[in-house]
Amino acid sequence: MEIWINPACSKCRGALTVLDAEGADYTVRRYLEDVPSPDEIRAVLDRLGLEPWEIARTQEAAAKELGLKEWPRQAGSRERWIVALSEHPELIQRPIITADDGSAVVARSEEAVRDALRRRS
Repeated sequence: MEIWINPACSKCRGALTVLDAEGADYTVRRYLEDVPSPDEIRAVLDRLGLEPWEIARTQEAAAKELGLKEWPRQAGSRERWIVALSEHPELIQRPIITADDGSAVVARSEEAVRDALRRRS
């Protein structure tokens, strides 16, 4: 199990608290420092069952500079979004937990973190 976090994020800290309380075995990835490649973002999107625009933080300054809210949200634009998330990792919704069963969850609530914990293979 891996969790992508921004240590300054309260939702990320809350997720770590739940994981620790449950004695979970996990690896922390500070994705702003250890930036995911486009291939890693594609893999996480596949595990999440989501599209890149569904995990984009459109209120961030970089999103506004890029005009992200105006970008098409369709298959033909998917790669453009993935590249933007890789080049501007602060745009990636957090925290993301890759569960042991091969799935992933955007763990913004305690319930979502517990869902990831239940997904042990």
